[in-house]
Amino acid sequence: MQGLGVRQEHPKLKELVLEASRALARLDADRLEELALSCQALNRDLAESNPERQRALAQEAREADGDMAVFARVLEVTRANLNVMNRLRELRAGRLEYDERQARGWTESRHGDN
Repeated sequence: MQGLGVRQEHPKLKELVLEASRALARLDADRLEELALSCQALNRDLAESNPERQRALAQEAREADGDMAVFARVLEVTRANLNVMNRLRELRAGRLEYDERQARGWTESRHGDN
């Protein structure tokens, strides 16, 4: 993991979340992969850690709660944007067709107004 630039000591959870948000905003796939590896290591260590370390990590999680909620929303929007781009690509390639009802009702169905 050191070859990937992942620190041996564990960064604060809040730092991981903020850095992940920044990497996602820059579409920095390499940094996101490094952060994913850091999170995997953190999860492994949590399973093997003593109660004091578990309490400290629980406190970090509480402190990072707001940042994690923002990051989750960014991921959700990014996923939705990717879905739109994929559908447009399929539409342009002629692999996807919409009937009139779908074209008119797509936004309505997304909001539960079928």
